[in-house]
Amino acid sequence: MAASSKNAGTSAGVVQVLDAAKKKEKAKAYIKRYWQLYALLLLPMIYFLVFKYEPMWFVQIAFKKFQIGKSVMEMPWAKNYGFEYFIKAFSNRDFLYALRNTLSLNLLDLVVGFPVPIIFALIINELRMKRFKKCVQTIAYMPHFLSWIIIYGLALQLFAPTDGLVNMVLEMIGLSKIPFLDNPNNWVATYIFLGAWQSFGWNSIIYIAAMTGISPELYEAASVDGAGRFKKMWHITLPGLKPTIVVLLIMQLGNIVGSNFDRPFALQNNLVMSTANVISTFVYKNGIRGSQFELTTAVGLFQSIVCVFFLLFANWLSRKLGERGIW
Repeated sequence: MAASSKNAGTSAGVVQVLDAAKKKEKAKAYIKRYWQLYALLLLPMIYFLVFKYEPMWFVQIAFKKFQIGKSVMEMPWAKNYGFEYFIKAFSNRDFLYALRNTLSLNLLDLVVGFPVPIIFALIINELRMKRFKKCVQTIAYMPHFLSWIIIYGLALQLFAPTDGLVNMVLEMIGLSKIPFLDNPNNWVATYIFLGAWQSFGWNSIIYIAAMTGISPELYEAASVDGAGRFKKMWHITLPGLKPTIVVLLIMQLGNIVGSNFDRPFALQNNLVMSTANVISTFVYKNGIRGSQFELTTAVGLFQSIVCVFFLLFANWLSRKLGERGIW
């Protein structure tokens, strides 16, 4: 009895070893077959290691007193158990205004800018003239490739308070001029409009690609049932896009306190600084120009932690509501 159980245990162990060996051989064969694809990963991996992961070592600067000529390990710890510069950041009125502006502008971007590429993709999907469809798509994609300095130049030609094209037309038809770029409230509307215009075409690509995965048989069955274009869009296309929309919404919520530098920096001026100063421009002015490296590193670390929290929360909420998350 004991001998038989011992033999059974030995045979089970041998089977496990053989299975592990087979899996190892399969993995080697797979890598050998597709080694070119793995080779293509080398450059992105090197990029992330050098420019993303390696700089994480210097996050310690947020907790230390920065001294030129010393390594991070040699720098002395800051006061208040290393949290001196976090306390300074939250005692800094400019940072609190920048945090408020970043949140409000990103929320407006989310509410206004997020649905635009979805609507555009739905409209493009309904076009039947292929040449016209391609022409519209190409024109919509073009703003993505313009730098924000060029876009600001175009905005200045259109929305300048005295000689801007829009204000000249308003004056011609007897209406008062609108300070699009000089009034804080109007500047926010212009900022959101330009952001949506610059990105909607490019962002629609992923939705258009997702539509190709929707089975044509669903549309055919809907046509047989007498469904029109709008009903097909509402009951077939939009539900088919739902997983893509949820994932992209989670990603955007994860960047709710993140801010690009080029867009607010290019569009801001002294008259709208109370609204236009965001975290990225605060870091530029105080870190690069003001050499307050400890303060701005603390701000950057806080920003990253909050972004990760929002990302995890949005993903958890999505899965809780029965939708797919990003993992």
